[in-house]
Amino acid sequence: MSQSFLNRLLTQAFGVFLGIGIAVWLLRGFGILTFIPGGVILLLFLGAIAAGLIAYAQKNWWRL
Repeated sequence: MSQSFLNRLLTQAFGVFLGIGIAVWLLRGFGILTFIPGGVILLLFLGAIAAGLIAYAQKNWWRL
């Protein structure tokens, strides 16, 4: 697996986790998705942060 492919995959994962997290958070705030617990939203945001940090580290520090 090449470095650019891995970085693109991690960057896309960051965007997906962040986008879904924001969408679920907003829909829960509007009262549409009230059955989703706050822990799920927290996990989505933590997943986005983790993917973003790994993508940044892989791009700048890890020379494969």
